[in-house]
Order: sequence, then structure tokens, then C-alpha cells
Amino acid sequence: MAQGTDRRRTRLVSRSCCYGLALALLGCLLASCGGSSSSSNTITLYNGQHEQTTDALVARFEKLTGITVKVRSDDEEVFASQINAEGSNSPADVLFTENSPPLEYLQEKGRLAPVARSTLARTPARYNSPTGHWVGVSSRVSVLVYNTALIPNSQLPTSIMQLADPKWKGKLALAPGETDFQPIVTSVARSYGDAAALRWLQGLKANAGSSHTYPDNETLVDQVNRGQVAIGIINQYYWYRERAQVGQSGVHSAIAHLAARDPGYVIDVSGAAVLKSSDHQAAGQKLLAFLVSAQGQQIIADTDSFEYPIASGVSTAEPETPLDKLQPNPINIAALGDGATAVALLQKAQLL
Repeated sequence: MAQGTDRRRTRLVSRSCCYGLALALLGCLLASCGGSSSSSNTITLYNGQHEQTTDALVARFEKLTGITVKVRSDDEEVFASQINAEGSNSPADVLFTENSPPLEYLQEKGRLAPVARSTLARTPARYNSPTGHWVGVSSRVSVLVYNTALIPNSQLPTSIMQLADPKWKGKLALAPGETDFQPIVTSVARSYGDAAALRWLQGLKANAGSSHTYPDNETLVDQVNRGQVAIGIINQYYWYRERAQVGQSGVHSAIAHLAARDPGYVIDVSGAAVLKSSDHQAAGQKLLAFLVSAQGQQIIADTDSFEYPIASGVSTAEPETPLDKLQPNPINIAALGDGATAVALLQKAQLL
């Protein structure tokens, strides 16, 4: 994902909470998960997640464990390619991503260590690596974002496929370079075939044109909210972040789900993994355990991350449609794969 704009425009505000005994118990649990040698006291995290979310999680983890986490942030695709190129010489110990394809890519390349079974058990199996090499941490769902003055809710499309109709020419916003968009493309290709997916992408490109093709979802949501373009497809948390930034009085847009099980109605999973080449396996596993612990998940729920916690029974604090009430396309992590099909189709459509 293009995160530069997000870093400038999103301010993560942690709501204070008191964890009391739970804090102490979690600290004891994490401290018992691995060795305590000095070499385990510093690890390097390659962070493809939003920096503010990661900063809040890392700060709490360091306080609990005494382990220092050196964070390097960049696009998840950049890190996936870098880790594969670095091989056994990678300085990274842990990778944290927004979407599953980069993790699946590295798993296929044999770069990831198995995740502790106790950690995997905290997240529903459908959100974890099919082979147990990364753990699901949080999720988002794809939605339509639309300007309420330009399109009434009753006229919204019910399928992602309808956005390729010429009726949306000049009204559609796209951010095709976002890695969030790749699972949707994969879902369409799995549902209708590569040829149909390519025609659909070509229709989207024609409707968006160069004037409404944006570098990132933050820009897309902002332009829809300003009325510069009528409609787009995003993950739901971008709209909540826009609302937090402009205030309720500045909101001129809304979000809506597509029809149940539509190929464009996709749950994206953010996950984390320990690299097989890491010299700090125990410390890396502790970080993964923390991310899916009740406290780690509560940080995601109680901050302006606006993602869905998916482990430990924690619910988002926002009045969003509950995760278990969503009706997405039932495509699984294995079917979403490593993103190669989506990238190839986007390149053929000249959207990348």
C-alpha cells in the first residue's frame, strides 16, 4: 500500500485504558515464551502496516517484555521483494503486513518460520496461513465510498462488476496501485475467470480515466468526500479515518456494502510472521503472540486504527457492522494466494 500520505494525514490517538492484573499476567506469559539472552533483547520489524498502529503496539510490547523493537516501515510489497532478495542475510526478524499476499509469497519462497501453535490458536483458522507460517492479526472489508450529494444510496451498484458499465464514466475513482485492491481483482478472477476480470479492469480504467486514478486510498476518499468524483471502492477503515480527520460536519460521503457474497465484497487480512533466517526466533515469536493477545487486539480496537480485531474475542470500538455479521465472498486465504494473478491482470489492463 502507498503509505506516505497515510503517515502525513492520519493521527493515531490511543484511548487510555487500565489493564491492571491482565497487564501483569500478559507480561509473565510473554516473558515465558522464549529465551532471555541479551541477543534476544533487540529485534528488527519490517513494518508494512500503518505506522501509527504499529507504533502503539510496539510501545506496549516493549514495556511488557523489555525487548527493543527496531521498526523499519515501507510498502509491504517492497519488503516482500527485499526479504526474498536478502535471503538468509536479511536483518529482519519479523514482517507485519496489511494484506496476506506478501506473506503467502514469502511462505512459497520458504522464507518464513512456523508460528507457535498457541499463537495460531488465538485467531480463527480461516484468517491464518494455510500452512501455519504467519498469523492473522486484524482485518478490513472492501466497501463502496460515495458522495451523498452526487449519488443517492438507492442508486448504488450492488455488484463490483457494475462499476465497469459506461454509466459510471467520469464518476468512478480508482487507486489500482494499492495492494488493498489486489484481493478484489483476485476475487473477481476466481469468480469469473481471468478474461472476464481483464475486461472488467479495462472498463474500470475507461470509467476512471487519468483524472480520477489516484496514487492511494487516502486521496481517493478525500476526493469523493469533496465531491470531485462520485464513487470508489476502498477498505472501510479509510472512510473512518477521513471522518476522524475532517470531523462529522465535514463529512459529505458515506460507505455501503455490496450485495452478499459479491466478488467485490472481500475481507482482507493483516498478518505477521517470523523470518526463518532470524537469529531471534524466541523474541520474534513473543511479538507475534502479543499481537494476537487480548491486550494487543484491544489496542487495535481502541485506537484510531479502525481495523477489525480478529483474535481473542475483542470487538472494534467503532459502530461498524460487526465482523461476524459481514457477508463477503467466501474466498479463502489460499485462493487469494500471493497476488501474482492480480498484478498480472492489472499490468495487462495498464493500471500498473
